[in-house]
Amino acid sequence: MRIDLSNTTASQLSSELNAKPVTAQSATQSGGVNGEDHATLTSDSTSVGSLVSTALSSPEMRQGKVDSLRQAISSGQYAIDPASIAASMVGKSA
Repeated sequence: MRIDLSNTTASQLSSELNAKPVTAQSATQSGGVNGEDHATLTSDSTSVGSLVSTALSSPEMRQGKVDSLRQAISSGQYAIDPASIAASMVGKSA
């Protein structure tokens, strides 16, 4: 299953989240289950809708951060610490 948010608005996602979830019991009663696996996802649609709205209204990149990193790299002042990066990847503090 693929989730694609590129062409979805916050209101579309919110309305989908407010739809009544199909449980295995209700699907069986309506004849919708033919021995297939099913999953039911539940969430607080208000908080999810708020998060979706915030995410969709955010810029795709933080231009100020990009510009400062670009300047640091071009001036040779951007330094990386491989040990710190490795420690972060394995969950240990450097």
